[in-house]
Amino acid sequence: MTVNGRTQMRYVVSLAFAASVVAAFAAPAGAAEGDAAKGKAAFAVCGVCHQVGPGAKTLIGPELNGIVGRKAASIADYPSYSAGMKKLGDEGFVWTPENIDKWITNPKAMIPDSPMGLAFPGIADEAQRADIIAYLKTLP
Repeated sequence: MTVNGRTQMRYVVSLAFAASVVAAFAAPAGAAEGDAAKGKAAFAVCGVCHQVGPGAKTLIGPELNGIVGRKAASIADYPSYSAGMKKLGDEGFVWTPENIDKWITNPKAMIPDSPMGLAFPGIADEAQRADIIAYLKTLP
């Protein structure tokens, strides 16, 4: 059966390795779950132009309550969407966590002429972006 438990140990190590490989590939890239509490603090950089929470209003940018799952350029009382953002909305673009991540990484890469693309360099830190997205998910 086994010699000093070596065969059984190889089996256990093989199972552990296989499980770790499956876990590594189970979640899609960029799907890191963030920390909403950290995201609330990190949102301060966004809060210069965007409001959230009860009574949020449009400022330089539209309010972001319920942004996750919302169609682009869909806040009726926000008059300043760029042509590129309006086009995304017309094409049915939805602010999924993945699309928000892409946008806040480098808005200029998505829509070069947007006010945000011109004024905001993006957030390079993947964990910080994940935290902000986790926070946005908590806002109805």
